[in-house]
Amino acid sequence: MHARVRAALLALTAVIAAGAGGSMAASNTISDCFSENNARRIAGCSELIDSPHLDSGTKSLAYAMRALALSLDGALELALPDYDMAIKLDPQSSMALNNRGWVHYKLGRLDEGMADVERSLKLTPASAHAHDTRAHIHQALGKHAAALRDYEQAVRFGGEHLIKLYQCGLEAQGIYKGPIDGFYTSDVRRAFEVCVTRATCDPLPADEECRAATS
Repeated sequence: MHARVRAALLALTAVIAAGAGGSMAASNTISDCFSENNARRIAGCSELIDSPHLDSGTKSLAYAMRALALSLDGALELALPDYDMAIKLDPQSSMALNNRGWVHYKLGRLDEGMADVERSLKLTPASAHAHDTRAHIHQALGKHAAALRDYEQAVRFGGEHLIKLYQCGLEAQGIYKGPIDGFYTSDVRRAFEVCVTRATCDPLPADEECRAATS
């Protein structure tokens, strides 16, 4: 989890626990909002959003987490208003900006997606996720060289885990046959060079395809 999110989570825990008298129910609500289970995440974050004890920063995070769960469930249009609110409450939330940019990209709204991810990168220039989002948008726009540059920046900042994901995704595309070892080799780069020229090539695989290889 991003360090900024971890810090906000600790603050959120303290605020909610104080407002609820330190109850187990409050702790469970927070746990649900940050769960890997999207249904629990949506329910938990919704409870937090309705809490009168949250400051704007922590409420922004709850909106962003609910939006993430909605988008992962495929409810992209429903996720957008939550991301809008998260960014309204915290305009410096690079995470919410990048994630909203990704939703715009998935909806084919490339200009809006690019505007969001550029704002995100101004706030966190070393974000592997934001460079990946911009790479996808450049690729969709047919800007092959720019897409390759951003994928390589994502590799630079994302390290071994992200490289493994890319290796697995490029393998699934049939353009990489090397090991899933987290090393950015010339073979991986050549696979990227092919991928960026194909509108339908996504170097990020479905999670279930690479969970074992990247764990």
